[in-house]
Amino acid sequence: MSAELWNSAVRVLETNWSGDHMVPSRKLYPHQWSWDAAFIAIGLAYVNPTRAWRDLRSLFEAQWPDGRVPHIVFDPATAEADYFPGPGFWDVPAYANRPARGSTGIVQPPMHAIAAWDVYRHAAAHGANCAQEARTELEWLYPRLVAQQEYLTGRRNVGGGGLVSIVHPWESGLDNSPAWDEAMANVPADLSLLTTYKRRDLDVSAAAHRPTDVDYARYVGLVLTYRAEGYDDHDLLDRHAFAVECPSFNAIMAGAELSLAQIAGVLGLAAEAAAHRERAQRITAAIVKRLWNPQSRTFHALDVKTGKLSPEHCVSGLMPLMLPDLPAEHVEAIMTEARSSRFGLEGLPAPSYDRTAPGFDTMRYWRGPLWINVNWLLRRGLLVHGFRDEAEDLRTAMVRLVHRNDHFEYFHPITGEGLGAPAFSWTAALSLDLLADRSVPAYARAA
Repeated sequence: MSAELWNSAVRVLETNWSGDHMVPSRKLYPHQWSWDAAFIAIGLAYVNPTRAWRDLRSLFEAQWPDGRVPHIVFDPATAEADYFPGPGFWDVPAYANRPARGSTGIVQPPMHAIAAWDVYRHAAAHGANCAQEARTELEWLYPRLVAQQEYLTGRRNVGGGGLVSIVHPWESGLDNSPAWDEAMANVPADLSLLTTYKRRDLDVSAAAHRPTDVDYARYVGLVLTYRAEGYDDHDLLDRHAFAVECPSFNAIMAGAELSLAQIAGVLGLAAEAAAHRERAQRITAAIVKRLWNPQSRTFHALDVKTGKLSPEHCVSGLMPLMLPDLPAEHVEAIMTEARSSRFGLEGLPAPSYDRTAPGFDTMRYWRGPLWINVNWLLRRGLLVHGFRDEAEDLRTAMVRLVHRNDHFEYFHPITGEGLGAPAFSWTAALSLDLLADRSVPAYARAA
């Protein structure tokens, strides 16, 4: 099984390489996506570390002067009609040395420092030349990764409590998660926008697998209002209809600080390494203070505009497990939630949404299907806190799932059937990592 899965994953990554970056899937996603690039680099480093570095570098070459890393970098060789919303819709002005309409104006979870550290570790095993290349790439990436974190913790600290607010569900990476339902209900849904702006995803994907038209009308409307202000982040709480603190996004941000501490250590920046560790502790404490619900005993998304926590139990609420400074009572509570009937693995990885909820949907994107990337993060959390046996069980379940059903974007949470885009890059890349690396993150507490 291992050799067959390894070879099939390598073929997917070879097929989806586009010269200086990886596309998520040629069928539906013809550009470069931000957090996809991070997950892809982690696995790609085993077979082609030069490409892994190039993919990350290609993304950060499109970084904005304010530090934001756009959630899509557009391939100029791809026609506007081949993907919506494309560069013309986003209409981003030229910046730095980038041409106009080269990217989007929103972000995605900052997985990139985590990826850069993992690529460095994996690339070093390829010999002295790869090790030198890896150090050179870390030196180039480090200040850019720091700028990304500073943008998020500065301009996007909309609620003033030390956490990042996302201003669009797409920024979470968990596009139509029920975690946003209450906040999105206050966003106007002008369905006439879908006459002006035609969805392309339904041309190549089943409608039952994708966000609804009402969702999409709200997505488009949020972009248009953010675009009208030049993607400016000042006074967002007053003038923007959606501002939410996501437990998954913020856990990844804290994890990025821990990886930056590792990178700074390699680069001989001891003071910076200590500062990154301290920031990770601060972010972890803010997640506990702002996103923990003592009644439900789990983490929820916070609507910053209303001050209300979402009532929904989503996989994003399990993601703070990846943080080593999470208090023991919260670790225990997450493990209870993960083992419960809401997310109980039952021979398969965890679904994206509470299996027992009335709105659980086995087909529709982040409203029930299971995804390899968040389960990869969940496994990381299990390793960090010493749950080695359960981490291994989850690793085995993911490997078997992909081997049986191929490298799909996401999977049916009961049957394991592949859903969404086929030949999906992060599924392939993370399969390589699951096959190759069973180590515990370097910053984990002793078990």
